[in-house]
Amino acid sequence: MARRCFLIVNPVSGSFSREKVDLIMSGLRQRGLDPVLLLTHGAEDPALFASRICAETPDPLIVVAGGDGTVNGVLNGLTPGAATLGVVPLGTANVLARELKIASVDDALDRLARGDTRPISVGEIDCAGEKRLFLLMAGAGFDGAVVRGVRLAEKLTIGKGAYILSALRVLLAWDRSELQVAGGGRKLSCHGIIICNAAKYGGNFVLAPEANIFSPGFQVVCIAGGRLSYLKLALRVLFGRGAAGRQVTVFSATELELAGEKAVQLDGDYFEGAPLRVKSIPDLVRLIV
Repeated sequence: MARRCFLIVNPVSGSFSREKVDLIMSGLRQRGLDPVLLLTHGAEDPALFASRICAETPDPLIVVAGGDGTVNGVLNGLTPGAATLGVVPLGTANVLARELKIASVDDALDRLARGDTRPISVGEIDCAGEKRLFLLMAGAGFDGAVVRGVRLAEKLTIGKGAYILSALRVLLAWDRSELQVAGGGRKLSCHGIIICNAAKYGGNFVLAPEANIFSPGFQVVCIAGGRLSYLKLALRVLFGRGAAGRQVTVFSATELELAGEKAVQLDGDYFEGAPLRVKSIPDLVRLIV
């Protein structure tokens, strides 16, 4: 008997088309799975779908066909330890798929059919009592402001280019304020911070090679200085030289406190702003690998 799975699809993901969804549905059936299609219509739907599935179905298999933001939404609706999560990349950057080295949609479907899993650790943000999980990274400062400034029309039209346009706008209206960061036995001030639960960032760029979604804890990248510091960081990462540099401090932590007025992004979606607390939560869900 075919195993039921729930296919959560974001119609505004970067490479969405109805034809692709039909192919995914057909591919799942060919591999012995029985998919139930759930199309999202708003930002809250992925979490609502995941919460309802976990409440109504024992040990469900939930498959996300979308980008990292849709995966994040589903993650925030899961009952800890109650589900198995799979991913089919249809988003703009698909950082999780790159972490897992998923080569194509067919590769993702083959992995779902095999059903090999590993438990993953996530981060939890607490901002004034509002808690939210992230899987890949959380950023406060420059990248938070860039994500906040992305315009949906530009994203739908030019994909990743929308982030470049937003970055240019942020650079022009430069914010000189700083964050105060405490964690991992350190206290320091910086202009921006990226809390890495995964090695890759923004696509296939390795920002924190020691970060691993299968192990608890973060690699924390703190950037001091001004625009030039970010340019140098981008060039180092682009040429595979790592994040650490004269104005960049990298350290390990399982808990952090951030103080300051900065925009925050989680897995590429805008969240709120600092101040906030962050902690690592191990073994939240089993992920198809």
